[in-house]
Amino acid sequence: MTTTAPASDIRVGVIGVGQMGADHVTRIARRIKGARVAVVTDYFRDKAEEIAASVPGCRVVDTPEELIAAEDVDAVLIASPGSFHRDQAVACIDARKPVLCEKPLAMNPEDAYTVVEAEAAARAATGVPYVSLGFMRRFDREYAELRDAIAAGALGEISLLNLKHRNAHTLPGFTDTMMVYDSAVHEVDAIHYFLGEQVTGVQVILPVPGPRAAEGQHDPMLLLFRTDAGRIVTDELYVNTASGYEVRTEAVGSAGIATIGLEHGRVTTHQEGGTWGGAIPADFRPRFVDAYDAEVQAWIAAIADGSNVAERSATSWDGYLAAATCRAAEQALTAEGFVAVTARPRP
Repeated sequence: MTTTAPASDIRVGVIGVGQMGADHVTRIARRIKGARVAVVTDYFRDKAEEIAASVPGCRVVDTPEELIAAEDVDAVLIASPGSFHRDQAVACIDARKPVLCEKPLAMNPEDAYTVVEAEAAARAATGVPYVSLGFMRRFDREYAELRDAIAAGALGEISLLNLKHRNAHTLPGFTDTMMVYDSAVHEVDAIHYFLGEQVTGVQVILPVPGPRAAEGQHDPMLLLFRTDAGRIVTDELYVNTASGYEVRTEAVGSAGIATIGLEHGRVTTHQEGGTWGGAIPADFRPRFVDAYDAEVQAWIAAIADGSNVAERSATSWDGYLAAATCRAAEQALTAEGFVAVTARPRP
């Protein structure tokens, strides 16, 4: 299949229509220009039928393999459980179909590198990339502004990034390892996005657990990252705050300090004085809905112009670096000091 856009809307197949996949179906159907959802599939056929019924012209197939091979699918969005991402992403690459894969790219660095190698081989044959990875924060307005300010030198030499990631609560069984792979992974990608540097070492510090931490869970948790340029990044994880979803970033530079994610909300001035205020969302979807929309719209635009991967999008290589860094962070949960990040060379 060619990588140029069809004459009509790009026909998207969605694998997995749970919470995230269903959100993407609604997003494409209602808010994304130049695309429509043509085919969906899910392990639970009844759920897929329900979602398809809400989108005119959408049909259901039994398997991801059938969806990827379908003639009426030009591009694929993967929102299935992470354990299936490697094989499904490679199948999309083999079919020469652009794919937007929700994070993680794979469940371990070895599998993620398999995707990187498959895409590198396909790119050598066709001249275009195929994989976009769903680190949607790259498309958040404040994230983009901060990244551009750092790149332009507006803050001078960056010494520190201070990151915070807070959730109202977690589901039962949410372990320390899941805190690394499901929560901290976003901050890991943020390091690569903001600084353009690889992480070389990770240390984990475990404070006294908060009152809502499950038995055996260390919440809050502090991660320290060291980059190859010697910068230090802190990541405070607190996933059972009972107070809502907050993500903040502070960049400390020699010429200035910038903070994003404060969510000040509306500012009003009047004769009696002024007010400011806002609401803290319950989970990640309201906070990053605009970023998700921008991410998918940029992906569709990139497919339409033949480049396949949007300028700010995370790539398969970003997914591999995140997997390698998370493995070191997992090891650091039970190790003293910094654990080295072992990464293979880029093919």
